[in-house]
Amino acid sequence: MKIIVYTDGASRGNPGEASYGFTISDENRKFLYEEGKFIGIATNNVAEYTAVLEALKYIKRKFAGSNQLSIELYADSKLVVEQLSGRYKMKSPHLKPLFEQIKILAMELGGVVHTHVPRSRNSAADRLANLALDSR
Repeated sequence: MKIIVYTDGASRGNPGEASYGFTISDENRKFLYEEGKFIGIATNNVAEYTAVLEALKYIKRKFAGSNQLSIELYADSKLVVEQLSGRYKMKSPHLKPLFEQIKILAMELGGVVHTHVPRSRNSAADRLANLALDSR
């Protein structure tokens, strides 16, 4: 089963009030799930990583045990995509726990392909993150 994920984090102030959003679709782009939640005071990078972590947690809960999963994850944070892909080193001690949790989940799920997209192609996840901030 192919799963397509779009994630985004938002922080008003850096650090400031923060949230995340993500969408999940199948290989036919059929919408399966979306989520946006307020996470308190955090940096934008924490919000971005939290979006990825929460999306993978959801996938593990709902789809682990499905026939081989193929997960494509799209994010507009170049830093997150490059660090999770192993092209950039993880240097921030405060992000390392999130990074490590994501790497473990990705391994348990059979791997994740991380791809950077421009913000214009990530509007649904961005909308969810901002709605979570606006409606808290």
